Amino acid sequence: MRNFVYTSHPSRIIFGTGTVSQVRDEVERLGCSRVLLLSTPPVAKAAAQVRDVLGDVVVAEFEGAAMHTPVDVTERALDVLREHSADCLVAVGGGSTTGLAKALAFRTDLPQLILPTTYAGSEVTPVLGETQNGRKTTVSSPAILPETVVYDVEFTRDLPVGMSVTSAVNAMAHAVEALYAPQANPVIDAMALDAIALTARALPALVAEPSDTAARADLLHAAWLAGTCLGSVGMGLHHKLCHTLGGTFDLAHAGTHTVILPHAMAYNAPAAGDVMSRIAGALGVPDAPSGMFDLITSAGGPTSLRELGMAEADLPQAARLAVATPYPNPRELTSPGIESLLRDAWEGRRPTVPAASAPATRTPGTPAPAGHTAASDASDASDVERLTAQVVASFANAPDPRVRQLLSDLVRHLHHFVTSNDVTDSEWQHAIDFLTRTGQICTSTRQEFVLLSDTLGVSSVVDLLTHSRTPQTTPSAVLGPFYTDGPPETAQGADISQGVAGTPLWADIRITDTDGRPVPDAVVDVWQANKDGFYDIQLPELEGPVLRGRLRTDEQGRLRFWTILPAEYPIPDDGPVGQMLQAVNRHPYRAPHVHFMISAAGHQRLVTQLFVKGGHYLDSDSVFGVKDGLIVDFTPQVGPTPDGRAVDGEWRSLQFTFSIARLADGPAH
Repeated sequence: MRNFVYTSHPSRIIFGTGTVSQVRDEVERLGCSRVLLLSTPPVAKAAAQVRDVLGDVVVAEFEGAAMHTPVDVTERALDVLREHSADCLVAVGGGSTTGLAKALAFRTDLPQLILPTTYAGSEVTPVLGETQNGRKTTVSSPAILPETVVYDVEFTRDLPVGMSVTSAVNAMAHAVEALYAPQANPVIDAMALDAIALTARALPALVAEPSDTAARADLLHAAWLAGTCLGSVGMGLHHKLCHTLGGTFDLAHAGTHTVILPHAMAYNAPAAGDVMSRIAGALGVPDAPSGMFDLITSAGGPTSLRELGMAEADLPQAARLAVATPYPNPRELTSPGIESLLRDAWEGRRPTVPAASAPATRTPGTPAPAGHTAASDASDASDVERLTAQVVASFANAPDPRVRQLLSDLVRHLHHFVTSNDVTDSEWQHAIDFLTRTGQICTSTRQEFVLLSDTLGVSSVVDLLTHSRTPQTTPSAVLGPFYTDGPPETAQGADISQGVAGTPLWADIRITDTDGRPVPDAVVDVWQANKDGFYDIQLPELEGPVLRGRLRTDEQGRLRFWTILPAEYPIPDDGPVGQMLQAVNRHPYRAPHVHFMISAAGHQRLVTQLFVKGGHYLDSDSVFGVKDGLIVDFTPQVGPTPDGRAVDGEWRSLQFTFSIARLADGPAH
């Protein structure tokens, strides 16, 4: 049983997009009416938005917040506060502005409302670090904790990628050290690991697409979690070193955290093996310190104190200062040990893991082979680490940085999967045979690899990430394995079923942009299965394309055509993918749907599907492609049809408007 104590800190958190609109209400909720607005010139745009929302309750502004919270800056801001009789502090910015608000609150006990523009996380901690006469000291007090934090994802969209990376790693450092703090507890552990995993997932996405709102939301969420960790438990070696380097040698705060974190982790790893193993799992790598270094490198973050401007001659002094005052840490602190750590960080060396800290690669609970010891486990893990590093290093000269990042991350995740599951030689051979058979069955009309991606949910994950960048459009969906390029040109009102048996379906479709304006001359490819669940390319007896066509919208962005009501159908299950589904007792059926691919000049392409409301398998689609916004009525009708076509008995009507994004609305291509 694990004994622990957990104390929560009473902050009010408002999180989302557009939450700046609530700032005045929150000030009034605190019982205040005279705001001192704190900011810095780089966040003038965000500060102006806050000023507009606050209106006449702003009685004064101070734009001089500085890194490391110098006491003389605080004293100047205090004069402004007193001169205007402010009764509330509203801070817009990163750690520097938050630090100034805390310093003022500590001296006046005024309430604080913080709007972060970075991922520092300090806004949810009762900790204040101040610099005076070249030394940085910290103090913790309930009076320092901000009463309200308003997280608005839009306020981070303009943060440059480089600053986003260092700020996010700064927050991740809080989570890392919380896991081996003396006050660690299950609540903080869960928050810390979640923060690390969110950041590890979001950083590569942000570097690839800086305007990715979902990635920025994940980083801001992680910052809140990591800051909560920082405010709930004590910090160790990493934070002490960073305070020393920043306060004494005036190094950039977030950049210093970014450089030091992998090396502080490597120093503590021999005494915190279990923690490092959990961090490695959250990162998706075999080893935590080197995995953290690789994440920072792939994101383009700084990796050496030298590039931050620190002189090599100052390393011994920094080491002495760092060990001068005792503080809790998993591993004993020695001046030579810390100086060695700092020298590695100054050089920018990739950390190596001492064998004693390397996690065992054998599956827990599996009996150890004769002669197998903990030492040999550690040796095996160390060998794997070296091998992984060699493979990743082989991509270093790739001319395309995106290719280098993708291959490096792929190798790390694959190696981690193999080691964490202790994959045997026979299991590896079975996997190779499976992939070989998957490739061998592929033809121009059967894409088994696409089917594999679909049934593993990978296609839908890529689709979700793509759509998250243009959330105001009609939801997208997977392409599927049955699309063929160049379908037959089809006139308005024509029947793409060409007489194939089935319940007639009249489709009346409109294409608009995100402002509701019609998109004329859009090219719309449509394809679907027949009433028995087969696509034309699966039926060699058919002559030519059937149940597929290429139509164009008219001046009103409209197109109309006849087809038949789609039915549920099984994906091809006579190959390797079908065998995989059978092995795990999964059915192969897809919910009934019609495919659409919409292209128009000056607009982003939309690939999607419309699903029959009330159809089978909507909640268990075999490729995970169903989205609520794509489930629509295929309304039963009888009697006259819109174009006068004679139909005996029931026919169906589909009316739908697709919204597509202009190229300027979404990510660059």
